[in-house]
Amino acid sequence: MLHFLQAKLNFGKGPPSPSVFIRIVAGLAGEGRSVWKKDPNSSPVSETQMFLYDTFPTEFLWGVGTGAFQVEGSWRKDERGPSIWDRFIHAELKDTDSTDVSSDSYTLLDKDVSALDFLGVTFYQFSISWSRLFPTGVVAAPNKRGLQYYNTLIDSLIYRNIDPVVTLYHWDLPLTLQEQYGGWKNESVIDIFNDYATFCFQTFGDRVKYWITIHNPYLVAWHGYGTGIHAPGEKGKITTVYAVGHNLIKAHAKVWHNYKKHFQPYQKGLMSIVLGSHWIEPNRSEDTLDISKCQQSVERVLGWFAKPIHGDGDYPEDLKNESFLPRFTEDEKKYIKGTADFFAFSFGPNNFKPPNTLPKMGQNLSLNLREVLNWIKLEYDSPRIFIAENGWFTDSHVKTDDTTAIYMMKNFINKVLQAIKYDNIDVFGYTAWSLLDGFEWQHAYKIRRGLFYVDFKSEKKERIPKSSALYYKQIIQENGFFPRESTPNVQAQFSCDFSWGITESFCDPNLYLWNITGDGLLHKVEGVKLKTRPAQCTDFVSIKKQLDLLEKMKVTHYRFALDWSLILPNGDLSVVNRQVLRYYRCVISEVLKLNIHSMVTLYYPTHAYLGLPGPLLHTGGWLNQSTAYAFQDYAALCFQELGDLVKLWITINEPNRLSDVYNRSSSDTYQAAHNLLIAHAMAWRTYDEQYRSFQHGKVSLSLHSDWAEPANPYFESHTKAANRFLQFEIGWFADPIFKTGDYPATMREYIHFKNTKGLSHSSLPSFTSEERKLIKGAADFYALNHFTTRFVIHEPQNGSQYEFDRDIQFLQDITCLSSPSRLAVVPWGVRKVLKWIKRTYGDIDIYITANGIDDQSLDNDELRNYYLEKYVQEVLKAYYIDKVKIRGYYAFKLTEEKSKPRFGFFTSDSKGKPSIKFYNNLISNNGFPADYSVCDPSNSDKQCSFCLFVSQKKPLIFFACCLFSTLILLLTIIVFHKRKRRKPHFQQHS
Repeated sequence: MLHFLQAKLNFGKGPPSPSVFIRIVAGLAGEGRSVWKKDPNSSPVSETQMFLYDTFPTEFLWGVGTGAFQVEGSWRKDERGPSIWDRFIHAELKDTDSTDVSSDSYTLLDKDVSALDFLGVTFYQFSISWSRLFPTGVVAAPNKRGLQYYNTLIDSLIYRNIDPVVTLYHWDLPLTLQEQYGGWKNESVIDIFNDYATFCFQTFGDRVKYWITIHNPYLVAWHGYGTGIHAPGEKGKITTVYAVGHNLIKAHAKVWHNYKKHFQPYQKGLMSIVLGSHWIEPNRSEDTLDISKCQQSVERVLGWFAKPIHGDGDYPEDLKNESFLPRFTEDEKKYIKGTADFFAFSFGPNNFKPPNTLPKMGQNLSLNLREVLNWIKLEYDSPRIFIAENGWFTDSHVKTDDTTAIYMMKNFINKVLQAIKYDNIDVFGYTAWSLLDGFEWQHAYKIRRGLFYVDFKSEKKERIPKSSALYYKQIIQENGFFPRESTPNVQAQFSCDFSWGITESFCDPNLYLWNITGDGLLHKVEGVKLKTRPAQCTDFVSIKKQLDLLEKMKVTHYRFALDWSLILPNGDLSVVNRQVLRYYRCVISEVLKLNIHSMVTLYYPTHAYLGLPGPLLHTGGWLNQSTAYAFQDYAALCFQELGDLVKLWITINEPNRLSDVYNRSSSDTYQAAHNLLIAHAMAWRTYDEQYRSFQHGKVSLSLHSDWAEPANPYFESHTKAANRFLQFEIGWFADPIFKTGDYPATMREYIHFKNTKGLSHSSLPSFTSEERKLIKGAADFYALNHFTTRFVIHEPQNGSQYEFDRDIQFLQDITCLSSPSRLAVVPWGVRKVLKWIKRTYGDIDIYITANGIDDQSLDNDELRNYYLEKYVQEVLKAYYIDKVKIRGYYAFKLTEEKSKPRFGFFTSDSKGKPSIKFYNNLISNNGFPADYSVCDPSNSDKQCSFCLFVSQKKPLIFFACCLFSTLILLLTIIVFHKRKRRKPHFQQHS
């Protein structure tokens, strides 16, 4: 599914100066290729490329559109003549009901007008059914009922201050003209069309100020006379296709000149032709051949009609090389050139489907509306642009919950806003397509495109607003986009004892000692006995590497994980690897010398490495409760051996994500979670009862705690789904520990509900009363790993799996800034989850134990800098404004791993990235201070610098002290001996 949100505030600011494109020279054929020549140095977090919160120009026009054949219905009523689509349906779409089952706008005009009132649009774009006015297509006495319908429609719009935008031809050619003349293949139809247009100008022109001659002539020619998927369904030669296109251009030009000469002087209207197109991106943006192919692709669709009308009066040069293309005379070129008062543009699914009929030239289709608008600007001398059709579609079974359509609309409209604000493109109106569900051409009723849902088989055919209608109404009311979640930045600091940390998954599990036998080589620790001297922490070369990296980070805390399977290879205390324990103790003690305290994680499972000792894994792992007791023994050993140096412990990292491993069934998932909870609680009780009194540390577990936002704010089911996600994801472990000693009631009730419906056979394990007492309160703080916000929809699912029990799906918001691994950057989500934790579990201490983003860049990780700045700012708001007791923030992570998303501040070969300096500044400022610092970091920096100097130069200082002491001793001896010699001398002279 498509979806995406996030942005940068832009209130009261002018557009940024950097241009999106390398060069902007408008009005020359071929200049559109500049759009694809991207600046290789452009920033991934450029303000000009992100979602824009701003408003449209004051006079911007908002509207909706329909096609007569799609929504009017009543095809045999009141002497309407048949069109080519009426015959096409019965001949080619035999399994499709006639358009009589459509929205029936012809008889339900009042309901259409009420729908327009609801939206608050400034215009309504509709088409006139040619055969409803003139059943044979030839102008004679008009059909009175048809004439009355259009007069009533126009008058109703004018009464409501809604401008009518009238299309003369939207594909429904009178059937008689097809049968007698061959349709648009015959030039005779041009004059007949002009006669029809003249009647419309005479009859409606006093009230209509915007006219469209033909809607998307490319589709008329290509699909009507080429592929045959549109009426009249001819699968002709390529010469026929281009002959039809040739005639459509000349028909448009004739009507435009007719209006310009005879009607515009006193009716004061404007006229254009709606041209549609796809968009395409090169496989390689730096490849000139790929760019040329993209240029050819767009020229063969949009340029085919746009260059003669909006350009120089002739076809694109690439097309003119084809022998099948008709030629314009010089007089015709002059006659056609400039026959549009604005550029009317269509960008929707009909321009992309079927994809195999498009001239893709081996390149990639794209929905980037902003870029195609830039192409139009560059190719056709910055015309005024009217978006005459834009929107997407849903499947026919979708009723009012068209969530995907909301995000497509959001993306499209914001691209238009960006084009206006950043690229100075003159777009003056936008048409959402369409007002109502209706007949969708070759798809018939298999898809829906309306903002209003219509049950075609119902008698009343009520217009029921979909989510997209509510969203579009909001955009119209606000004339753009206002940030609802973001709030102004604060200038403040965290508490002076705030923990600034960095997280690493593991310390290097491959442990080596250097030069232990005097040979100057590295040796693995197993089976090695020190022969030359007592063991020292500096023997572990990996520690020196870690210290170097940590020193550069300037953090106060370092979170890393122990490896259970290395410390206890058998899973129990029968074999304890003291060398590994010594290694970990060395890590902690050496890091402490840098004035960096360790937060130690006992168990850190990942998708690739479950981290359990082999014997425990072979006996069922976390499905066997004996593993919980083994974990208690392991934890007690670690507390005993390392606890005097460690004040912050994490028992288990993200147990709520182990469902990805124990996913054979929901029974496995829930049982593994049950045993993990008991294991944590027993470890916590062990520390509380045996070690806390003299070690004075704190213990918790880290929960993956992404925020969940309802993807569709207009549907209660989405709000419930988002809350359900939080309960199944976070409450699953947090409720037993921080609240009740048992699983969330919401979770139990929903699983029971699904069981009663026969949709699942899942069941949550039960805690005994002793286990509830054991688990409740078994944490000293809340530790969360947070990376993104998930947009959630309600999606009923059948099956006995943890994922199915939740009945949710995620929607990717395509308007969001996102990382290479598609993590959406939604800073306000972390503040929301922090407030939710406080509201749900009370005023408890909170540590953010992992927060970060993957950034592909190795030498300029701007995305990570942006992420850090925005997320820490939201954390500060939660601390400063919402009074959430946040005690520490740990960035994720120290070093990246090869062949994995690049989350690290350092590369896998320990090369530092620019984000290190950015994080350094955050730490030294302790947030975002004003002009002064409450904690006076300058003094502490000096103090820390001295401490660092002492710790780093300890051997040298020790040597210097010894040398100094030796010198003092030598001087003392010399002085003593001199005095001793002088005493006899004095005695002799006395």
